[in-house]
Amino acid sequence: MRWLIINLFFFGFSLIGATRPHIVLVMADDQGWAQMGYMGHPYLKNQMPNLDEMAAKGLRFDRFYAAAPVCTPTRASVLTGRTPSRTGASGLHKRLCLQEKTLSLVLKNAGYATAHFGKWHLNGVKGPGMPILPNDLNHPGRYGFDFWLSMTNFFEMNPILSRKGKFEYMEGESSELMVREALQFIKSNKAKPTFSVIWYGSPHFPFICLDTDREGFPEGKHGDHLGEIVAMDRSVGMLRQGLRNMGVDKDTLIWYTSDNGGLEIDPDSTGHLRGFKGSLYEGGIRVPAIIEWPEKIKPANTRFPASTMDIMPTIIDLLNLPEDSMLDVVDGESILPLFKGKTPRRNHAIPFTTKGTALIDGKFKLLSTGPSRNRNFVLYDLEEDPSESKDISSDHPKRFLRMKTEAEELKASVEASELGKDYPEGHVIQAQRGTPWFEMDAYRKQYSIFQRLKPSWNPPSMKKESNKKKK
Repeated sequence: MRWLIINLFFFGFSLIGATRPHIVLVMADDQGWAQMGYMGHPYLKNQMPNLDEMAAKGLRFDRFYAAAPVCTPTRASVLTGRTPSRTGASGLHKRLCLQEKTLSLVLKNAGYATAHFGKWHLNGVKGPGMPILPNDLNHPGRYGFDFWLSMTNFFEMNPILSRKGKFEYMEGESSELMVREALQFIKSNKAKPTFSVIWYGSPHFPFICLDTDREGFPEGKHGDHLGEIVAMDRSVGMLRQGLRNMGVDKDTLIWYTSDNGGLEIDPDSTGHLRGFKGSLYEGGIRVPAIIEWPEKIKPANTRFPASTMDIMPTIIDLLNLPEDSMLDVVDGESILPLFKGKTPRRNHAIPFTTKGTALIDGKFKLLSTGPSRNRNFVLYDLEEDPSESKDISSDHPKRFLRMKTEAEELKASVEASELGKDYPEGHVIQAQRGTPWFEMDAYRKQYSIFQRLKPSWNPPSMKKESNKKKK
């Protein structure tokens, strides 16, 4: 990391000029790699004009990876630059350790106004989406967000969210609502650079969309799922147009991606790739990604492998922030040269430590989907065999051995991180366990208020409990 920051300092300075850009990170929830118009999806190819245009005018990645095949860990990687197993948020419903150095806190300390909009899923609260309480020990504000309008988990149309701890009923399509709020935040802080994180609740289950957004799609929930993607695309158009209306589009970097691979639905969400959400095969971790910064980033398509772990190192590099802005152990790397059409050099393979172990080194991928105590590795050539159908370990014994050795070193390093060895204290202060919100007293006390605001809402667990009381 030291080498990258020193050697790219002048590159980064010439790129951003004298000012620091607004930064908007946009993340879909369960959008598959093939679910983009420009990918030729049979239903979406003429239904996503905004992301198609963004891809044509920006930097489009064809090999971008979520750090994990499920959402909580990937979200942790975005804010830390680390493989999620190091951060406490190693799996679904885990807490992001408060000792982590987060991108939001780093940018706040650098003079940015910071905000989170939408799905949070880093506070260790299990269950359906619930507005986050002000006394939640792991609300977004604890990680450097000045403002937050957030939900514990997924949310749909007409949501009730938490505006810095205050429940608020909102009418409208959820993706558009989040963009509207983000634009207002940027407008209100126009005099200073802003960092906005927009984490959609779409197209995650239960798939609820506007009737007009599902026209021409298959009947049933699969069509509703696609309708949510159409609405997301429209919200991206709102975002880009809103920035133009404010005159800050050329001063704004937008980074769009998804939190994990697609769902096992029809038509296929992952194209020819093997696996889906929850799997370390390509279909579970390869996701759409586009970076747009008008007149600063040259339009291009790249097959350079990058990941959500690279977001924080790249932004820190771009802004010439101090080397100690991140912890000493970071798995992501700056991909800043791509912004000017140059190819970076990765210093190590991209690591994956959730739902198994994988390393991606150029065109090669080492994979084990078994438990860590009994790992059987295979080796794939992703250029020749993107569907991961042929184990080539016997054809490349030296590379196979080298990557297996690297995987064992990664395992030992991650185990040390899990014990808190990366933190100044040398140990983890906060226990990392998730609890269903309906078992937490603080949330139960607010449940009646939540029901009063939106009586139709009731999670399955609460429905069962209510039925018991009626009997």
